[in-house]
Amino acid sequence: MPASETIVVIFLVFLLAGTVKGIVGLGLPTISLGLLTVTLDLSSAMILLLVPSLTTNLWQALVGGNLAKLIRRLWSFFLFASISIILGALFATNFPTDTLSILLGALLVLYGTSSLLGLQLNLSKQKQRWCGPVFGAINGIFTGMTGSFVVPGVLYLQAIGLRRDALVQAMGILFCLSTLGLGISIWAISIEGPGQKNETLYGTELIILSCAALIPTMVGMIIGQKIRAHLSESLFKRFLFMALLILGLYIIAKTIIA
Repeated sequence: MPASETIVVIFLVFLLAGTVKGIVGLGLPTISLGLLTVTLDLSSAMILLLVPSLTTNLWQALVGGNLAKLIRRLWSFFLFASISIILGALFATNFPTDTLSILLGALLVLYGTSSLLGLQLNLSKQKQRWCGPVFGAINGIFTGMTGSFVVPGVLYLQAIGLRRDALVQAMGILFCLSTLGLGISIWAISIEGPGQKNETLYGTELIILSCAALIPTMVGMIIGQKIRAHLSESLFKRFLFMALLILGLYIIAKTIIA
């Protein structure tokens, strides 16, 4: 069994990540991976987030009343975002853990910076036909390599002009499919980068901890939803993007210096 300090860290990380997701509708896998890789190796962190991520994203995907419309409109994007995850997982077997950690940090920096600067693509309906599969495939590859579901999929969903409720639900669908694809890929391929320096957990321990992490995640989501009801969501989004930027820089610096 892992040390009690490790279990406490895992629970606190998912409490924080669940709170952020409750406020802004995203950030659970990104924040949990970023913080967990400070203590654990990336592969273990990716497995730990599976149950909390799948459960919360399934709820987000089903609520909103736009499920059928979104699937009809974005089926090719969702399809390529799902099937290309296995390619990313295969690529990950050829990269050392440090390289994957730097890539994760770079994705955090990219997403945080672009969001803070207010940069946003605007894609016409004609461009959406071929951009959807391209963005989906890239998103899936990054998911398989790093466990991050956000870049560039969320940027694409913002670029096609989805309204707020539809955007949140579309993100839930993307995150849910990505979690399933990541779980299948990890099950099919053993991702163990050479030269791992952090604590590594294995097998049943990871599955049990992933299930247990659902408790602080759901508590955090309830807290986040209550906070959102009283405070400006836009302000909390800015805090989120700044936190992702700082966290990404920290992961990159820590990996290079170590």
